[in-house]
Amino acid sequence: MNILIAEDDLISRKLLTATLENLGHQVDSFTNGEDAWNAHNKFPYRIIVSDWLMPKLDGLDFCRKVRAREDTEYTYFILLSANVHGKETYMKAMQAGIDDFLAKPLDKDQIWMRLRVAERILKYATQIIHLESMLPICSYCKKVRDDNNYWQQVETYIGNKIGTNFSHSVCPNCYKDVVIPQLEELKKSHNEG
Repeated sequence: MNILIAEDDLISRKLLTATLENLGHQVDSFTNGEDAWNAHNKFPYRIIVSDWLMPKLDGLDFCRKVRAREDTEYTYFILLSANVHGKETYMKAMQAGIDDFLAKPLDKDQIWMRLRVAERILKYATQIIHLESMLPICSYCKKVRDDNNYWQQVETYIGNKIGTNFSHSVCPNCYKDVVIPQLEELKKSHNEG
């Protein structure tokens, strides 16, 4: 998996990079939150490991920007800190959108465990997105069910969702299989009457 690291401390950054690479991950590392954000904004990463205190953009503000970015798959955000003290500090981080924490100095087993959780969460997030993208449609009348459990014509549903208007026509197969037999039946009933 591609993992983005934002860590201003050279030793911690090198240790974390080496540990993640030894676990089989590809790593891109940055020395501050602003450069890390710019990289994520160009190519969204699924996992970010970021220091809390960094120059230019700290870990919490970096996470807030990640959470505010629309139309991307969920990013699992792990915050590194040597000085997490008290419930208020954790609450502040959670409100910013942090998913998990790693304490410094870094422990290889802790990193491995956090990544296993991240991979599991990301797998489920992807499955949920897939399920939410499915549109229930009636096999008989072709009406679709919206989020409020209301059944409506496909044209109405799509028009309401994305503003597309439809013009109706008949495809060549339906013309041959449906329209021509209907015209012949009509002609036959007209001649008999």
